[in-house]
Amino acid sequence: MWRQLLAALLLTLGTASAWADIGFVKTVSGDATIVSSGASRKAEVGAALKVGDELRTAAGASMGITLRDNTVMSFGPSTVFVLEEYLFAPSRGEAKLTGRIGSGSLHYISGLIARNRPEAVSVKTPTGTIGVRGTRFVVVVDQ
Repeated sequence: MWRQLLAALLLTLGTASAWADIGFVKTVSGDATIVSSGASRKAEVGAALKVGDELRTAAGASMGITLRDNTVMSFGPSTVFVLEEYLFAPSRGEAKLTGRIGSGSLHYISGLIARNRPEAVSVKTPTGTIGVRGTRFVVVVDQ
């Protein structure tokens, strides 16, 4: 009986931490980092992403991520991008994705959030905000 309770507890804890992750790093080429709560770590394939993470690529580097709703984002060299908001709870009808690109380039391919509620997705740039109304776009921000 204790083993069953322990197994259930471990499964619950594992599931709870998985819900905090909003996606993962799918590809990395060159020097890329993830800054979470002020701590910087090397971006590696499979690394978990959370709301508030700042994704950085160095000159000559690139990184690709996939979010829980199957949104795909690819970042080119010298990019700084922040995952500001992310909510994907289709059973409750709630969804939101907001990001901010400070420099570099972003290739965005819509996932379920943008397909079902395009008004719930936006990408901020230094000079404006992109409202997602299609399924794919590219943005380049020069410094």
